[in-house]
Amino acid sequence: MIYRTGKEWQAARNKRVALFGMSGLGKTFLSSMLRETGDWFHYSVDYRIGTRYMGERITDNFKRHAMQVPLLRELLMSDSVYIASNITFENLAPLSTYLGKPGDPAQGGLDFDEYMKRQNQHRAAEIAAMLDTGHFIERAQDIYGYGHFVCDTSGSVCEVVDPEDADDPVLTDMESRMLLVWIKGSEEHVAELVRRFDRAPKPMYYQPEFLHDAWREYAAEHAGPVNPDAFIRWTYARALAHRQPRYAAMARRGITVTAEEVAAVRNASDFIQLVAHAIDRKE
Repeated sequence: MIYRTGKEWQAARNKRVALFGMSGLGKTFLSSMLRETGDWFHYSVDYRIGTRYMGERITDNFKRHAMQVPLLRELLMSDSVYIASNITFENLAPLSTYLGKPGDPAQGGLDFDEYMKRQNQHRAAEIAAMLDTGHFIERAQDIYGYGHFVCDTSGSVCEVVDPEDADDPVLTDMESRMLLVWIKGSEEHVAELVRRFDRAPKPMYYQPEFLHDAWREYAAEHAGPVNPDAFIRWTYARALAHRQPRYAAMARRGITVTAEEVAAVRNASDFIQLVAHAIDRKE
């Protein structure tokens, strides 16, 4: 780890962390709180994916749908309207909408092959966005003068790396630049995330092997056209269980804090103290 003790972390002039874990446990909450102090640069991997690497695909998808409406088609063909994605750190809906959900097109689903194509695009984009972190650390210091840096990773970061490979290029790059911080949820948190997802299912990125297995198993258990929302709900809880050991393996390269501890953080000082305790208790 780049900080060997809690004292060393607290004394560091340039604090750099990468937060990872399940979506909904506090990564963006902490990152936004730190950003608002004016001392921390907030690098959102999902935002980078949705702008730099997937932005054109997202916008083209909007245009593809708009071209099906005669009025909008006429305006687009004459360059009379402009269609763009308004993705933000807090609103990643344009990216989620592009990724879509596999299933019956009549129910808003994507053909499975097209879905997998977009999943593969996301994988490449996420790896590239993670490897951009070093550039943004330098940019944050050289251009804006930020002393501290927080990388707000995607919930699917554990799917695009091999946590058991000591030479994994993405993890090796991350841990050489930042302290890896796992926000670990309890079984109660997992249950609540599943309930929340069930109320409003959204697209996610999954490992190809996991997704192919889930698709085959679901098709074997459910006759007829696949309802996209039903499939995503069915898959989500399995995905959380699949990710837990991968997160845990990543955390061996860094530290672990609990979602309960994160919920108690009220300011940057609380966060710095929490990380210091987590470093020391790992020893």
